[in-house]
Amino acid sequence: MNIIDERKVEISNKLKKEQANLSLLQERLTKSAQLTEGISSILNNFEQRLSRLEHTILPVYIETETLRTAQTNIEPTLRLLDNVISHFEVSSDVEHIVERGPGEGGTDLQSYMNALERLSKAQKYFEKNIPQSVELINVTSLFLKGSDKLNTEFKTILDKYNTPILPVVLLDLINAEESTKEIKVMPKQIPDEAKSNLIQIANWLLDNGRDEYLTVYGKVRGSVVQRSLTMLRNHQKSVSGGSVHGTTSSPLMKPKFHNRHETSRRPSTRRIGQVFERKANKMRQTLELSTGLSLGTRRASHLDMSYTGEELDNEQEMDNYLISVMALYRLMQFEQLLMKDIITSAHQPRVFELIVREAMDIIVQDGENIVARAKKCIQRHDFATALVIFPIFKQLRNLKPEFEKTVADYDLNVKQKFEQILQMLHSTGAKALEDFVDSIRSDSVTQLPSDGTVHEMTSNVLMFLEQLLDYIDTIGIVLESDQNYTRQLSKLKCTDKNKAILGIYIKKVLAQLNHTLISKSEQYSELALKSLFRLNNNNYVLKSLQRSNLMDLYLISEPNCQEYYYTSIQDNKKAYCQSWSKLLNYIISDETPFNLYSEKLKDKERAVIKEKFAGFNKEIEEISKVQRGYSIPDIELRESIKRDNKELIIPRYNAFYNKFAGVNFTKNPEKYIKHKPDDVSTIIDRFFDVAA
Repeated sequence: MNIIDERKVEISNKLKKEQANLSLLQERLTKSAQLTEGISSILNNFEQRLSRLEHTILPVYIETETLRTAQTNIEPTLRLLDNVISHFEVSSDVEHIVERGPGEGGTDLQSYMNALERLSKAQKYFEKNIPQSVELINVTSLFLKGSDKLNTEFKTILDKYNTPILPVVLLDLINAEESTKEIKVMPKQIPDEAKSNLIQIANWLLDNGRDEYLTVYGKVRGSVVQRSLTMLRNHQKSVSGGSVHGTTSSPLMKPKFHNRHETSRRPSTRRIGQVFERKANKMRQTLELSTGLSLGTRRASHLDMSYTGEELDNEQEMDNYLISVMALYRLMQFEQLLMKDIITSAHQPRVFELIVREAMDIIVQDGENIVARAKKCIQRHDFATALVIFPIFKQLRNLKPEFEKTVADYDLNVKQKFEQILQMLHSTGAKALEDFVDSIRSDSVTQLPSDGTVHEMTSNVLMFLEQLLDYIDTIGIVLESDQNYTRQLSKLKCTDKNKAILGIYIKKVLAQLNHTLISKSEQYSELALKSLFRLNNNNYVLKSLQRSNLMDLYLISEPNCQEYYYTSIQDNKKAYCQSWSKLLNYIISDETPFNLYSEKLKDKERAVIKEKFAGFNKEIEEISKVQRGYSIPDIELRESIKRDNKELIIPRYNAFYNKFAGVNFTKNPEKYIKHKPDDVSTIIDRFFDVAA
């Protein structure tokens, strides 16, 4: 019972405690509700007072803000008014500046351009706001006048510095920059200050829709290029006019440049006239020394390779042409750099075409003149002079990549004109080569050397072919367009295409030469002379091919060519030996039907022996008389023929002589036995001594 009582007491205590806590909580809740109500009353009261304050202050604030905004707008409005007023006053303010103009004697450029800017702004204002006003007319008129004077100033500055580049300076530029292909040191034609003014004027004019200066710039600088090129061409003519080889000093050449340019005036060309003349003389001297053939006396030939003053003048003109082309190329580079900052990139193609148009037309015209002259040379079969087409074509082709690179971003018309020149040279070069073959085929000269020596056509053809060795690559390009050559080329095994093509051409030329010579040789009535003529020419061709590099090229297209000439030489030697057949008939041993050693020969037997000696004497004298007038220029060949003659005649005559000389067949043996074997040998040694 005690435990239960204790438990009840404990529970009763806890209940009282919780009831006390609950009473306390209720009391506090009541107090909190009272506080909340009081705060709410205060806040409502505050809100009412704040609302009354807002209604009182807000109108004042709005009015104050309106006043502040109005005050803020006063200054921009005043500035705008000042600006508008200035538009009305700009005409009177800048009129005197426009009248004076820019540049020397007038207003400085920057102030003048500032004045035009004011006019431009005024014009735009009136166009937008008062399009029918008198002020717009005045401002527009003054602005156009000022713009025109700025255009005039642009041209004035250009004209002031439009001095052409002197020939000496241009030649020095060509020589100094030849290996680099680019201009490193540009001639100072327009001072920096003047160029800066040009840039400012150009930019302003372009921004304001005035592009007349582009045409002005193109024409003025084009005139400079054209005059520079013309002065150079006149200088070249004056230099070459003083001497065939162009060694006379020009009045334009300053003393300090003498040593520099007298030997380097021709940058990328050789002295074509000198080269051809030197090559011709060298070939003639070599021929005379090695073969004994004298070319001093010239015979008529359909292929005339002689060198005259007119031809050297032509070659000089062509040499000058190459220099003119290179000079134009340098001038184009120079103008390209000069206009880079003055003319915007978008307008550079148009301006560049204007700059180079006249000069390029001169180059094209000169090229056409050279081609026309070369064609005339081809028509009269003056192929040596026509050959100068190839160095021009070679140099221009070498220049083509750099030229195209220079004009890549500009007008295609310039590139097309350059290509036009190359096409003319290409077609003319091809025509010269093919017409040369045709001229051999159609050679109308019927006169042959009376001594059977080398025909002048043969020497001319070999000289012509040897001159082609300097232009192997160029000729390969020229002939490659012909399908006949490409078909033959496909059958050859050669890594160097150009050498193979020239080898094919050499084969074609020599085959035609051989055919023509064989046809011409039929005009000889004497077998010996006909054979010697063919022999001399074949031997000359073979030796000339072996002496030069022509044989190496010929072997590419015809591996058996040397064997052909060796065989032909042997065949002609054999044919020549047939001229001795009649003489041999008198001395060839035969079975004599009578006894040579009897004391007394019959009359018929004596007559036979007399006839043999008399016939031999007559024949050897006639052959000697005739063949002393024959010519074998090549010493080695000449001695070989003499040796063959002796081997053919002497042993047989010696046997004949020994057999019949001691026979008593006549009372006057000296009448019939005129030549001992040694005498016959001496007679043969005198053959071919007289050259025609």
